[in-house]
Amino acid sequence: VQLQASGGGLVQAGGSLRLTCAAPGVTLEYYNIAWFRQAPGKEREWVSCINRSDGRTYYPNSVKGRFTISRSNSRETAYLQMADLKLEDTAVYYCAADKGALCKVLITPDLNLDIRQEEYDSWGRGTQVTVSS
Repeated sequence: VQLQASGGGLVQAGGSLRLTCAAPGVTLEYYNIAWFRQAPGKEREWVSCINRSDGRTYYPNSVKGRFTISRSNSRETAYLQMADLKLEDTAVYYCAADKGALCKVLITPDLNLDIRQEEYDSWGRGTQVTVSS
């Protein structure tokens, strides 16, 4: 499925943005959806996931309590609501989809959560989020 991420922009620290993930002509109801981000010079990192089966959501500690992933009522789009943005949230944000029922969440040795980007084979073009001081 070809995904499109949108909604990025320039925001001051402490501000909010909502990103949207859509697949024209395709309902995302049949996929679990994840968001990843990649900052300049850094590896792509996972920031949220929502199960296809039950809507349960997952976040790493770096964004937990600030970011919220959700789906539209029509299931045609997914969202990433970001609040209390920090300078370190500056990155290109990507949405990804997988037909599995559940997010393949891993528990790291320091008891954080993670998802490997290799679990997803459908990606969209990213959207730039820049947080300024």
